Amino acid sequence: MDVVAPDLKFCGMTRAEDVAAAADLGARYVGVIFAGGPRHQSLDGAKRLLSEVPPSLKRVGVVGDQTVAEIADLVRALDLDVVQLHADPDAKRVREVHSASGVETWAVLRIAGPILPESFGGIVAAANAIVLDARTPGGLGGTGVTLPWGTLARALEPWRGDMQLVLAGGLRPENVGEAIAAIEPDVVDVSSGIESAPGIKDHVRMRAFRDAVQRTGVSDGR
Repeated sequence: MDVVAPDLKFCGMTRAEDVAAAADLGARYVGVIFAGGPRHQSLDGAKRLLSEVPPSLKRVGVVGDQTVAEIADLVRALDLDVVQLHADPDAKRVREVHSASGVETWAVLRIAGPILPESFGGIVAAANAIVLDARTPGGLGGTGVTLPWGTLARALEPWRGDMQLVLAGGLRPENVGEAIAAIEPDVVDVSSGIESAPGIKDHVRMRAFRDAVQRTGVSDGR
């Protein structure tokens, strides 16, 4: 049976030319940050970034501690397809955001090792996808820190049939193949690993990342 390469998400977009490159490279998702940090976008800035996004590219809004109403307003203003919830959401917040926004809601779990939190099962049941990212002081993501893929894969095994898994955390062209082989995610999510500076995407590295992902399987055109 053919092994299917995971879908690709380029995140932390700050320039329209990088969004266009993501589309040209066949990415499934493009992410815009509303949770602080060097890649943070205003509503008007995000509108400019996403104005030329083709239908094939799903728009992801990465949020932090905004209220549920603010998130729902953001979804409507930008016609988002996915809300990616940072700031360590619990199952209740995931359900509330999903109900208010009416779009896919991904819950980000930041972990510092191979141990999953006790709340993991409840969040899996509430979210459309689980995003695994590295927990580091002073930031919600985009730090370039990797996860312990091998031991983490064993911890995830009981849940594999119940969730869509998005893998983030320090991915780059040089290591994404190893990460995919260990974790077998549905989506790989990259930001700092394809940049020349925070928020400035390197199109050569974007292509190299895409090529490394494609080498892990035969895409079924999802």
